[in-house]
Amino acid sequence: MTDIQVQPSGAPTGHALLEVKNLFVEFHTRDGVARVINGVSYHLNPGETLAVLGESGSGKSVTAQAIMGILDMPPAKIPSGEILYRGQNLLTMSEEKRRQVRGKEISMIFQDALSALNPVFPVGWQISETLRTRAGMSKRDALARAVELMDLVKIPAAKARIKDYPHQFSGGMRQRVMIAMSLAMDPKVLIADEPTTALDVTVQAQIMDLLADLRRDLNMGMILITHDLGVVADVADRIAVMYAGRIVEHANVHELYKNPAHPYTEGLLDSIPRLDSKGTELATIKGLPPNLLRPPTGCAFHPRCKYAKDLCRTDVPASLNLGNGRTSACHFAKEMLDGTLR
Repeated sequence: MTDIQVQPSGAPTGHALLEVKNLFVEFHTRDGVARVINGVSYHLNPGETLAVLGESGSGKSVTAQAIMGILDMPPAKIPSGEILYRGQNLLTMSEEKRRQVRGKEISMIFQDALSALNPVFPVGWQISETLRTRAGMSKRDALARAVELMDLVKIPAAKARIKDYPHQFSGGMRQRVMIAMSLAMDPKVLIADEPTTALDVTVQAQIMDLLADLRRDLNMGMILITHDLGVVADVADRIAVMYAGRIVEHANVHELYKNPAHPYTEGLLDSIPRLDSKGTELATIKGLPPNLLRPPTGCAFHPRCKYAKDLCRTDVPASLNLGNGRTSACHFAKEMLDGTLR
């Protein structure tokens, strides 16, 4: 039975920059069809940050790649759904029109800066390439703008380092170079895919603070993709939690941290190390994410859920509207909120 999910964040403001509506993505493999996105819907307004959370394989990055139009098709296929940028459906655009949106209106920071940057070209050349090819700038003007962008993302001595190669930068500085590249065309939507991967905690905080400042100063909408609840508490406005290709909970960041309405979200929150729990065993979510070639019946999370009942094993839960734009795809979401399930 097809799993249809309602808009998880309530109605957009009417001025949404980006809307993903009931999106389905599947991969056709030798072993069968993996339905990796199952009716995902969310929206992004100007100047706000939507955090998309979940374990590896939950569909976070695939949704972002569908938005950017960089999925390999085949094996990927988008059987249904809409991705609206300012009311225009990106999925029905010609490739030429889509290219005008990609990078210029919607840009993406990839999670592995060392792999994303070309090791044989200086970083200044790589930042300025987009300006030369897309904006028609001269080499001199593009390099001057590259220096400005490096200054914007707080790379020290930007003018002196513009001829340096990626390997001459630390991990945090390489990520700043990636951010500078993503901002080259002044995008209105920035998708940050695991922007703090492989960085130490101090540098993670610096990168998150930088992204928050840029979002505010440039009035961008930002989608922050991560598996780490700890990095989004101070920067996100809303959180969409994904599991097995669905958004299982959506809420205002403060409401979600205070009182989760889905067992998976509760498990993610409980697994965050706490300073006041020294010496106690770290909580974990038992089991593994489902095989999307052969997903479990009923709620996809039920094999790992400590609250699972017979209903969970047979029926796919609808996304329940809990008020204030908050939703949860759990049969017992209301009981989660009022504490009677725990």
